[in-house]
Amino acid sequence: MEQFITVEDGTRIFVRQWQAKGEVRGHIHVLHGMSEHSGRYAYFAEQLAEVGYHVSAHDHRGHGQTAEANDMPFGYFAAVDGFTQVVRDVEAVTQALHIHAPFILFGHSMGSFIAKRYAQLYPHRLTKLLLCGTGATTALHLVGKQLAMRLASWQGADVPSQWMDKLSFGQFNRAFQPVRTPSDWLAANAEAVDAYRADPYCGFVSTNQLYADLLGGMRSGHTKRALQQTPNIPILLISGDKDPVGHYGKDVWKVAKHYVKADVTNVQVCLVANMHHEILNEKNRANTIAYIQRWLYE
Repeated sequence: MEQFITVEDGTRIFVRQWQAKGEVRGHIHVLHGMSEHSGRYAYFAEQLAEVGYHVSAHDHRGHGQTAEANDMPFGYFAAVDGFTQVVRDVEAVTQALHIHAPFILFGHSMGSFIAKRYAQLYPHRLTKLLLCGTGATTALHLVGKQLAMRLASWQGADVPSQWMDKLSFGQFNRAFQPVRTPSDWLAANAEAVDAYRADPYCGFVSTNQLYADLLGGMRSGHTKRALQQTPNIPILLISGDKDPVGHYGKDVWKVAKHYVKADVTNVQVCLVANMHHEILNEKNRANTIAYIQRWLYE
């Protein structure tokens, strides 16, 4: 099922839903990553629906059919406070769906940072949180935010940021030489990489402003005070152990330790052996999804 939901500022958000089979165990909302869209999670959603979960997902501002419907640049959130706005969209969309079941949030990559911040701002809403393909925040992210802000001022806020793209995504293929495509870091599965590159809604270069918004949002969600606002609910951090976003597993463990230090103690880490960034698109994804399903049942 597909629909548009209009949020407070008039933006029309494109939403997909998959109905649960049988008794509804819970409502899982999926937040996709940068330069992609919610339709890429259809297989994952279908598998969760088969075991009793109602699944929904939406295209973020500046992505997929949300960008098209609102005639906005791809890779652009908003002129002001874009990261907070995309977090608010999660609340507006999921409330508008009126699914009366335990609420679980799944965020991949950029979506994981949005999900992390959502849990801090709306702690009463969630029963579980899954952060997939996530990473830690360092002082370099502050430097990156400042650079992106300057580029937005010099070049334009809605201009695709070739500089930021090279400094981030452009570095991720280094561990996988020799490479077949610039996107090999996404998955060990060549078919998944090719599908991503052929998808007209994927692979675009995000704008200077989105980089500034995202890096600022990542920083705001990583402070000690922010982490302490996270509800002490079950949290699963799941990534490929060859994922450069999580520094090949090292930063995933850092995130877990930061949560525990903030008295968020029910945190579990799963690193999928020999897999890259998009573990839901690898050839062994059935095993990964089964692991997630078992964790959800606990």
